[in-house]
Amino acid sequence: MGLNHKSRKADTYTMKEAIDALLDSYKLRTKLDSTQIVQSWSEIMGLPIAEKTATIFIKDKVLCVKIISAPLRNELQMSKEKIIYLLNQKFQYDVINDITFL
Repeated sequence: MGLNHKSRKADTYTMKEAIDALLDSYKLRTKLDSTQIVQSWSEIMGLPIAEKTATIFIKDKVLCVKIISAPLRNELQMSKEKIIYLLNQKFQYDVINDITFL
């Protein structure tokens, strides 16, 4: 017979809670987030944008993206809020607060 959420002891955790606590305690969350965003960038933004992306990393919840096309960089700058929204939706929490296009 399985346990439901209400019968869980107060000192037990779900697997997700335990992994989240581990990532936070060892300060690995930012590295994991950065890796996941890099891996998801072409899926989220599309192949044409991904092909013009030279570098991508996160520093202090700011996504830094080097775009090799000035016109595309300017276009993405104008869509910054939408990109932040899409990324945070994908990861289901506020993984980034801002984007800097280099």
